[in-house]
Amino acid sequence: MKIPKTISRYCPFCKKHTKHKVMESKKRSKGTTHPLSRGSKHRTKKRGEWRGMGNKGKYSRPTSPKRSGKKLSKKTDLRYNCTVCKKTHVQKKGKRTKKLELI
Repeated sequence: MKIPKTISRYCPFCKKHTKHKVMESKKRSKGTTHPLSRGSKHRTKKRGEWRGMGNKGKYSRPTSPKRSGKKLSKKTDLRYNCTVCKKTHVQKKGKRTKKLELI
């Protein structure tokens, strides 16, 4: 997906349409906050990490077929920097793209 480096957009701080500089946000590392919380256990169980043979308490059972894998494309996370007030705001919804190119 090709996106121009500058776009005329509505700025919520200036409250009018101005030129915006488009930038892709920096990728941040995912950190698990509470690995033993109820929701986290539920997700790991669904993912199939606590399943299988062996002495794993209540999670011991025969192995099951895997769930579907990762999605092939990530959602775009774009930041728009207003050239007038120099403030940055993010897009509300990202589109799925394999490759993002600023032209």
